[in-house]
Amino acid sequence: MNIAKVDLNLLVYLDVLLREGSVTRAANQLSITQPAMSNGLKRLRDLFKDPILVRTSDGMTPTKRALELQPIIRDVLSKLESSIQPETDFDPATSKRTFRIMTSDYAESTLLLELVGRLSKLAPNITLDLITPSDVTFHDVEQGKVDMAINRFEELPLSFHQKVLWYDSFSCVLSANHPLAEKWDLNAYLEAQHIWVSKTGFGVGVGIDPNEVQKLGWVDAELTKIGKHRDIRVFTRHYHAALQIAKTQNLIATLPTKVATIFKDDTSVILKEPPFDIPPIALKMAWSALLHHDAGHIWLRRLIADVAAEMNTF
Repeated sequence: MNIAKVDLNLLVYLDVLLREGSVTRAANQLSITQPAMSNGLKRLRDLFKDPILVRTSDGMTPTKRALELQPIIRDVLSKLESSIQPETDFDPATSKRTFRIMTSDYAESTLLLELVGRLSKLAPNITLDLITPSDVTFHDVEQGKVDMAINRFEELPLSFHQKVLWYDSFSCVLSANHPLAEKWDLNAYLEAQHIWVSKTGFGVGVGIDPNEVQKLGWVDAELTKIGKHRDIRVFTRHYHAALQIAKTQNLIATLPTKVATIFKDDTSVILKEPPFDIPPIALKMAWSALLHHDAGHIWLRRLIADVAAEMNTF
């Protein structure tokens, strides 16, 4: 049998007939005439090659075949009804949804740390699956396999929705015992040894060539503009590693300020302004058009934007 040739309204007729056990009551339930329902029953009998309902002393009694069909038809219709209903409001207090977010170590150390605390109060049953940039492609986000990407992007596909969450300046982190801490200027900065840390965009990263200054990012690009370069001894993709190395070794980490201030109360480190200009960077949230109108997704995007706005005030 070709399903394309079946009038799917007959499945609705069958569902109501089996629940009501009466042609008359089924017709009233569906607001159609009794002759129309009787014709529907005839067509159902032809379709399934079965009487469906048989008149007995107890009234209209479903056949064995009809009883086998009843739970199947009810399940199909229930799923169909659910799928075509307008999306209900998302209830964060009861939702058990998992949101997959591609995020950099920078965003994890700052924004996501605050977000987790907020979620524990507003949506205690929601789960976050945080994925590194190396595990995700643009295609994954575009297809909605990943709910959103939060990172510092140099460029994004035009099909993506995006929002700037904040702009961040740079700060230098160095040990309080660093020999150059007391004579802080550009010459001291260039005399010191440094830790490089960054990971933007998507996809699997490759090793760094210290000689390819144009690929080293914002800090080194600005140094190049003034004809200078720094001595980088360690390359890492993890901000916490950079912070710990700067704290315990005589190396300087030049990091986004919101990361650097993780150590603001630690007396064993010092935070310094870079002795040259570095333009601020933008932390962005990007997501697929496929999820743009999803109620749960809208709620999470708004929450993330609210948390970011509050964090941007301190």
